[in-house]
Amino acid sequence: MTYNTAQENTIMPSDIAGTQDHGMTLPSTEQPTTGTAATIEHRTIYPIPHSERMGHPRDLFSVWFGTNTTILTVITGALASVVFHLPLMTGCLALLAGNLIGGVFMALHAAQGPRLGVPQMVQTCGQFGSMGAVPMIALVVFIYVGFSASNLVVGGEGFQLSVPWLGYTGGVLAVTVLSAFPAFWGYRTIHAMTKIISVACGAAIIWALVVVMSNSDAMTTLHHFGHTTLSGFMGAVSVAALWQLAYAPYVSDYSRYLPDSKQGAQHAFHATYWGSALGTILPMFLGATLGAVTPHGSDILPTLMHYLGSGGPIVMVTLIVGITVANGMSIYCGSLSSLMLLQMACPKRHFGMKTRMLITAGIMLFVLALTMLMTHNFMETYTEFLNFLMIIMIPWTAINLIDYYLVQHGTYDVASFFKADGGLYGRYNTPALICYVIGIAVQIPFISNTFYTGPFASMMDHTDISWAAGLILTSLFYILSIKRRKVS
Repeated sequence: MTYNTAQENTIMPSDIAGTQDHGMTLPSTEQPTTGTAATIEHRTIYPIPHSERMGHPRDLFSVWFGTNTTILTVITGALASVVFHLPLMTGCLALLAGNLIGGVFMALHAAQGPRLGVPQMVQTCGQFGSMGAVPMIALVVFIYVGFSASNLVVGGEGFQLSVPWLGYTGGVLAVTVLSAFPAFWGYRTIHAMTKIISVACGAAIIWALVVVMSNSDAMTTLHHFGHTTLSGFMGAVSVAALWQLAYAPYVSDYSRYLPDSKQGAQHAFHATYWGSALGTILPMFLGATLGAVTPHGSDILPTLMHYLGSGGPIVMVTLIVGITVANGMSIYCGSLSSLMLLQMACPKRHFGMKTRMLITAGIMLFVLALTMLMTHNFMETYTEFLNFLMIIMIPWTAINLIDYYLVQHGTYDVASFFKADGGLYGRYNTPALICYVIGIAVQIPFISNTFYTGPFASMMDHTDISWAAGLILTSLFYILSIKRRKVS
């Protein structure tokens, strides 16, 4: 193991010097990064100098393919059967449509990393202002924590089934420990590990699908399972689309070291889109299949073990190892976003690797404690988490993409992101904040879940299309607000 140290000190003028296209220069207290996947990343939230840009956009395919071939993706796909009671073919079509639609918006964020060289949520200052971005970043940290806790629950259950002597608590602890490597080591390590799990977990998912679909009892059950409804179909589409949209705050974190070029941005989009879509579709198909043949909807993992027989432990452990990498990514992103909140509170400070390590450890411990509260009725808790996630994520995604592609055309003064007064973007961008609130409000009439059903959703047989309404209407409101501001 090798690593570079980064001295943490008061931020210097050289730390925030830059142009609209390139951002800040390399801090005088840091040395250029060299090394391999075993080198701990010392860069944090500040722009990556062009001298340290590396890799190829095609590397993003394995990042997003490997990240999605996990047990949690399987559980998410099972919602099509367990919650929405769709027949297998209808459920798979809904999941396919949701992933292909949601993946477009998620992958559009991929070009922002090479262009600006900073983590995804740092860019939020360019749309909402330095202080206006605080609630957005805080909400996203909550999302990272929620997904990480979900990973620990599913990973703990998987270890309990495949390695019984370890038990549930031991399984959760094992997932936490294994997640530490990608979470602490950072960018290069995550890229290297996702290449490995793309192959291993992809093969495990395909094998599991073949085994289950080859079982005559399973096929008989699938033939008679479920009934198609518009509300169920749209519910499954929404779940799959949201799965993709939930990665939007992650995307630039894993593309910010790539060289900046127009062609590279296009390739980054395609690698991210197809990696994430293909990496999600097969696990979700497996989940929908297992949900239909599971006697009790919450017993997805025991059902998988039952059908796999003697090969079950091998497949399960492989997929759990995959989930530790995905979990490490959530914690890593959470630490970067938390660092940005700290930067806003102390704008004259420069926060390096040591601070990131401390925050990473704090998040891991907090998630471990939270996990112990999620062990009962996990499917219900997870479903409601996704519902909440949909409401708060959609307006941010719409505003971020409209501002980046149609308003700023990818050109920002990156140095302003780190200034106490917000630089060119000020402390608050009132139009963007108003549009965000409106984006949440316009979804309410279209929501349909166990807590609330809006009037429009009731008129459409409890069909939830809140995410589509939020995307479209928030985008329109933001475009109109920008045009009005230009006129005035």
